[in-house]
Amino acid sequence: MTDFVTITIQILNKLAQIAGSYGMAIIIFTIVMRACLWPISVTQQRSMKNMQSLGPKMKMIQEKYKSNPQLMQQKMMEFYKEHNFNPTAGCLPMLIQIPVFIMLYSALMSPQFIQIAGNTHFLFINRLDATIKSNAGVSLDGKFSVSNNAQFQAGKTAKVYLEDNQVINNVKITKPQKAIQIQGEIEKDKPIELKISLDDLNLSFSQLSKVQKADISVMNIMTKETENIQFTKKGETILAASIPTIPAQNAIHYDVILLVALFGITIWLSQKVMIATTQQKNQDATQAAIQKSMGTIMPVMIILTFVFIPIPAGALLYLVTSNVFQIVQTVAINKQLELEDNKKNKAQTTDNNIVDAKVIDAKVVDNKDEK
Repeated sequence: MTDFVTITIQILNKLAQIAGSYGMAIIIFTIVMRACLWPISVTQQRSMKNMQSLGPKMKMIQEKYKSNPQLMQQKMMEFYKEHNFNPTAGCLPMLIQIPVFIMLYSALMSPQFIQIAGNTHFLFINRLDATIKSNAGVSLDGKFSVSNNAQFQAGKTAKVYLEDNQVINNVKITKPQKAIQIQGEIEKDKPIELKISLDDLNLSFSQLSKVQKADISVMNIMTKETENIQFTKKGETILAASIPTIPAQNAIHYDVILLVALFGITIWLSQKVMIATTQQKNQDATQAAIQKSMGTIMPVMIILTFVFIPIPAGALLYLVTSNVFQIVQTVAINKQLELEDNKKNKAQTTDNNIVDAKVIDAKVVDNKDEK
């Protein structure tokens, strides 16, 4: 996951240099990813329309063979093959987007991104790394906002100082998530003592014995604030540091709440447009009722989920942009499919007319022969 996170951050960095902000970089990233999935989305929408039109026939098969599930399954598979229909095709775009979202979420919550762009403003969004409710903290101000359950995470690399004024840059920290430990108890308004084992630095034994100090980027997982801390050697195997603290204060980010609301609205609109464009005139009443219910319940369930699960503003910006793109895409693909259907109908009508003309000509010839 770390490699994918690094790649994602590098992509966002390049896009931010072009677009001028990390917010625009996320939007461009979203549009590019969704555009790449356009052919699959066409297949998805075509599959949904086919399902709507074939629904009554599938229901007849299910009713006819309901007493024999094995035979019903066989008949359904024959029905799918006959009509060149894949019932799982509609799920593929969603399945592909899940790892993309996880990758972006991991990148936006990583110490690397928080350190370089977490405090970035975009439109009404104050911080791209903020969640609905979090502890307030300012990065790189020389102190940590802490609570009793504070946890810390190291960056990926350290700058290590050896004896004889030797300096090694970009020394890999083997387990950054677990490397930083708290020494003693956390006390209000008192400096917090942190330590890291020399074994967590990817150095040779000869180099480890010469380590004097190390500069390490440390993130408070609870507040998402990052500080550059210099650790000095204590004993034979430990690097330690002391850094001032202030009590952490809970903060409600109303800009993130607005993003969650926008996500709910856009996913509701997306569902409405999708249903409207794929709905058939002869659609089964039960199926139509299920679609309508899902179009209402799903956005509510997702919004409630996002209230309890900390989703960063940048990831929500991705989801909102993706939903807006989905709405435009659905309308465009529907127009494309309508044009395809019209061409097929015209071609079929022309073929039927040709066949009818040939039949008439044949009858005329037969009549002449009889005379």
